Amino acid sequence: MGETGSVRGPIRKIVEGPAGYVLEDVPHLTDYIPDLPNFPNPLQDNPAYSAVKQYFVNQDDTVPQKVVVHKAGPRGTHFRRAGPRQWVYFESDDVHACIVTCGGLCPGLNTVIREIVCGLSHMYSVNKVLGIQGGYKGFYARNTIPMTPKSVNDIHKRGGTVLGTSRGGHDTIKIVDSIEDRGINQVYIIGGDGTQKGASAIFEEVQRRDLAVAVVGIPKTIDNDIAVIDKSFGFDTAVEEAQRAINAAHVEAGSAENGIGLVKLMGRYSGFIAMYATLASRDVDCCLIPESPFYLEGSGGLFEHVEKRLKENGHMVIVVAEGAGQDLIAGSIKEKDIEDASGNKLLLDVGLWLSQKIKDHFTTKRNMVITLKYIDPTYMIRAIPSIASDNVYCTLLAHSAIHGAMAGYTGFTVGLVNGRHTYIPFYRVTESRNKVVITDRMWARLLSSTNQPSFLSPKDIEEAKKITNNSPSNINEDKYEDFHSPGRANDTTHLYPALL
Repeated sequence: MGETGSVRGPIRKIVEGPAGYVLEDVPHLTDYIPDLPNFPNPLQDNPAYSAVKQYFVNQDDTVPQKVVVHKAGPRGTHFRRAGPRQWVYFESDDVHACIVTCGGLCPGLNTVIREIVCGLSHMYSVNKVLGIQGGYKGFYARNTIPMTPKSVNDIHKRGGTVLGTSRGGHDTIKIVDSIEDRGINQVYIIGGDGTQKGASAIFEEVQRRDLAVAVVGIPKTIDNDIAVIDKSFGFDTAVEEAQRAINAAHVEAGSAENGIGLVKLMGRYSGFIAMYATLASRDVDCCLIPESPFYLEGSGGLFEHVEKRLKENGHMVIVVAEGAGQDLIAGSIKEKDIEDASGNKLLLDVGLWLSQKIKDHFTTKRNMVITLKYIDPTYMIRAIPSIASDNVYCTLLAHSAIHGAMAGYTGFTVGLVNGRHTYIPFYRVTESRNKVVITDRMWARLLSSTNQPSFLSPKDIEEAKKITNNSPSNINEDKYEDFHSPGRANDTTHLYPALL
């Protein structure tokens, strides 16, 4: 097998093999510190693992990005399989780890924190773990707390993050100065795509200084829009909790004359939560997401659909993702683009805007009496503790991160790919976003379930197909159905590989 690419600068370790096999490998400390010593993995002496059939992952094990390939087609892109290795590059007594959480809140953050601390302690007998408070700024503001299994014992039962979080504040030089000054040699960074880009920059600076420091990312986004991975932690919890808001909207709508329940859910760029919450509830009459444009007036528009459902059922429920309809709002409300500290465009409130538009149309233009109730549970959902399936997933992500760092891998993020935990290069999870494919059967199932119009012209459909076909993170349809189907929203069997 041949290796291409450079380990300096943007890290792209590409290994090519027969039949079109391509491994997008992750960096290793020995790439730039060639004489680094290694040691037998202490897990082989851990009584908890004595009954395990196979202690360690085979060094050559990889996971394909696509489940289904054509008989005569190439084997495609693979990622290195996560799990414990026979040799480690850190002695337990020498490990000084730190954990930081950045960006918005998400169910499961505390579980990941807890399991990194407990996993390091229970599996590798690591006793020096530092919590960086307040996001990236905490590195150079020197806000830190020591963390032990005892101090984190119950934190998974609470929402939010015990370390605190913030957006922005990424001064790479100051952060790496702090890492070097404190003698930290394992850095665990939990956050979304912006945070992972920051983690990549930290790794490159660590590498430039030839520091024996493993930099590991755990991807976090409640919207489930991180590329490559099957699903992000907290997503199951968000869909489950969204059901409560939809049920409340349905009760309110069904109890009033021409009642309309409007629920706004998370989904800045991707409408996964809105789509799965809609499919799971079966009480929704219309779901609006950022990937699928819609219009209000005229034949086939939203107003016509609302009026039809009110005449048929006397009430209706609408679910809208926060990023939907932004172009429509911008066209009616002239407002400059404003960004938050992470560089995300601040969205206009589609829920309030749509509520007012519906009220104005039916009371003034149609002279109909309607009762509209608007529910926005977004911050409530972000702040709750994770449910059982997410807790298990968070545990496996944390353990995979630990095994990778101890084995000397660095500059990677952990994630589930086709039901197996893998190590993915930073650039692969930050170069694009995972989005709902509106030309896929899953979206067709939603349209069939709600009986709503697609709002799409033939031209829109063709454009969507072009975008899907040209996207570097295009998801294989069979994989998409396997791991993103509503029937598996709370089915965690695919999250338990035989060997981590």
